[in-house]
Amino acid sequence: MNETILVIDDEKDIRTALAGILEDEGYQVLFADNGIEGIECARLELPDLILLDIWMPGMDGLEALGQLKKLLPGVTVIMISGHGTIETEVRDT
Repeated sequence: MNETILVIDDEKDIRTALAGILEDEGYQVLFADNGIEGIECARLELPDLILLDIWMPGMDGLEALGQLKKLLPGVTVIMISGHGTIETEVRDT
């Protein structure tokens, strides 16, 4: 079975671009367009890796990260953003 990657990002174009790249490499890709949906998807699907946007409306990526780490402490989460700052990137969560 292929490893599963969950992409949580509010921008459809970003989700589509990542899916194309990851699926070409043989990964199964799941999508969520906000933090709440992403947490529920992670709970149900138990992905091997999560790509999580920092800046999203409603529950932002940092808040979602905290909940994901409680729910699935062993899963690696990679934070992604096109709008990050140095302060956000090095913030200890």
